[in-house]
Amino acid sequence: MTQTPLNPGDSPLVREALSSVVSRETTVPTTTVPSGGSPGTRDGDWPRPPKTRIFTVANQKGGVGKTTTSVNLAAALSMHGQRVLVVDLDPQGNASTALSIEHRGDVPDMYKVLVEDVPLVEVVKEVPEMPGLYCAPATIDLAGAEIELVSMVAREARLQRALAAYDAIELDYILIDCPPSLGLLTVNALMAANELLIPIQCEYYALEGLGQLLRNVELVKAHLNPTLDLSTILLTMYDGRTRLASQVAEEVRSHFGDRVLSTLIPRSVRVSEAPSYGQSVMTYDPGSSGAMAYMDAAREIAYRGAAV
Repeated sequence: MTQTPLNPGDSPLVREALSSVVSRETTVPTTTVPSGGSPGTRDGDWPRPPKTRIFTVANQKGGVGKTTTSVNLAAALSMHGQRVLVVDLDPQGNASTALSIEHRGDVPDMYKVLVEDVPLVEVVKEVPEMPGLYCAPATIDLAGAEIELVSMVAREARLQRALAAYDAIELDYILIDCPPSLGLLTVNALMAANELLIPIQCEYYALEGLGQLLRNVELVKAHLNPTLDLSTILLTMYDGRTRLASQVAEEVRSHFGDRVLSTLIPRSVRVSEAPSYGQSVMTYDPGSSGAMAYMDAAREIAYRGAAV
């Protein structure tokens, strides 16, 4: 095997990872089983939280699995007796696509909620063949909301106000899927949530932008939403063939402690394929490694909330 040449300027972490020999199989380490379930358990309802848990799923770095995480956690929770709403705040509308919710043309969407004050109840749609799972879609119009919100009164609280007025369904979870930026849409999401979930890709570069995100979160907590809690970090796209992935995971765990879920989300072709069929991987291929990992991650979140 030809080894990758080492750059003297590389950090020790990168140098060690590049010089290691990788195996042919992608594996995920054995994770700690959260209380209330064992790996592979799919039966029965999980405990409902005492009040609605509102998660903002954010990371300004693109391609770390924000939308995939939002959609699959929501689907897993709904399959176990939870009532879940996914709010799509990304103008690309990928979460809407994955949940088979129409988001093209002049359909009522989150742009109308944020900019035109349309009630959220007129936008929310139930996901086909997924009882208890709902979606507020995004269209490309949402791309203009960043500019139009600038001149509005209480621009940071538009989403918070819309969610507070929504009482059509007694929800257990609201998952807000953010765009890959730290603009006004993401600030609205941070203002509306009581918990922050950060997906982190198990690659070295994924850690570089984390500091800026955390600084913005601290600013939001200090000036807008003091109740916002960085409660959950999920390690995604774990590739067991590389030592770098396990080292990044160890580094994140050493810094954030028990806020990091014990479940690792592996790289999975089935996870990537599912949205093209208008499905989450939970229904597209429930036996795949990606589906089982997201199921275990959702179980962790559910039982953590029940213990609070």
